[in-house]
Amino acid sequence: MTTLLEQEKIQAQFKARMNEDELLNCMRCGFCLPTCPTYIESGYKESHSPRGRIALMKAVVDGIIEPDEEFERSLELCLGCRACEPVCPSGVNYGHLLEEARDIINQNKKFSLPVRAVRKTVFEGLFPHQGRMRQTVGLLGFYQRSGIQTIARKIGFIGLLPESLKTMEKVLPKVPTMREMKNRPEYLPAIAEKVHKVAFFSGCLMDTMFMKTNDATMRLLQLAGCEIVIPKNQACCGALHGHSGEKDTAKELAKRNIAAFEDLGADFIITNAGGCGAFLIDYDHLLQDDAAWKDRARAFKEKIKDISEILVAIDFHKKVELKLPAQVITYQDSCHLRNVMKTASAPRVLLQTIQGVVYNEMKEADRCCGSAGIYNIVESESSMVMLDYKMKQAKATHATTIVTANPGCLLQMQLGIEREGLSAKMRAVHIVDLLAEAAKHSGEF
Repeated sequence: MTTLLEQEKIQAQFKARMNEDELLNCMRCGFCLPTCPTYIESGYKESHSPRGRIALMKAVVDGIIEPDEEFERSLELCLGCRACEPVCPSGVNYGHLLEEARDIINQNKKFSLPVRAVRKTVFEGLFPHQGRMRQTVGLLGFYQRSGIQTIARKIGFIGLLPESLKTMEKVLPKVPTMREMKNRPEYLPAIAEKVHKVAFFSGCLMDTMFMKTNDATMRLLQLAGCEIVIPKNQACCGALHGHSGEKDTAKELAKRNIAAFEDLGADFIITNAGGCGAFLIDYDHLLQDDAAWKDRARAFKEKIKDISEILVAIDFHKKVELKLPAQVITYQDSCHLRNVMKTASAPRVLLQTIQGVVYNEMKEADRCCGSAGIYNIVESESSMVMLDYKMKQAKATHATTIVTANPGCLLQMQLGIEREGLSAKMRAVHIVDLLAEAAKHSGEF
């Protein structure tokens, strides 16, 4: 419960910090409404639409309404998928408004002791420190390999978890060993004729839980003619912090990453996770008020490219034969890759050049699957409604392979497959892993 004093502080900060020009830029035209999953899922409730949320923010700024529990709840339920931005005729940067509003609320609200402890552990103690991330993921690996997982399932302990977490436990990837996670490369030469020098943003979860996907990413880049540098002193992208009202920590992580990458002489900085890439490309906005960093952030942003974009740009699919056993595949867009990084065609170009497969486009492939960072954990009920809808569209393609471009989407689609009882007939896979599989099948990996 937000106290009256907290509401007064929040209201004052909204007045001081929210970009009124951006708020006024919304014409209330409604073009955003059909693209908003929470507006549709709520039964077309205006306060759960981008237009409605902007109106509420403006009302708080003007002192017309108080930033009460209902207002906070409206913002909490937003996925932050930013599907509203590409269709907005006024170009409203809704995602920036949402993050600023959430930051104001979280910085002026007194959380309960357990919530404060969890937030401090996650946002300060874990994600900014890659060594601790490795240790935490290493514990998961021990759980998987030691037999504890089998025992926990047999005695029914897993059954005590909420349904979504119980199913999520089944679809977690097999994680690498601590030794593998510590033994990471800092430089890799091009295998084919060199066309670019690139830097690779390895990420925190991507270089631990999804390390094999990172390895495949670097191998594909090498085959495409890229010399690769992987700076050891890079950090978490800060997306989780920025989306959860921990903006100061997000800024510190951004500065660490800019400093780590700016003197490498790389043509591009490559990412393979839509959520990370979208936050990295927004560093110029995050640091716009910092005179010492804003130009450095802009230069950093201009080099960011998704793995699919660079592969298409240098004709990887023409240089390397891609072949798979007969199967039907479809593609589920990463919201942030499509809506923020503007990358939609490149993944499809690559997938449609794989010999032996049939590509069927999914209806509303660009609609959020309900993962949205940790949304599927903190807003499980709403997330599962969105996932059920997504699985309906996926099944209609008759695909046996659902391809994604973001780890959160990947786990969510694996969760959907498990919930539908289709694990024997259907799989979800990161696009990089499928391309690596196709290159291996043709003997070129």
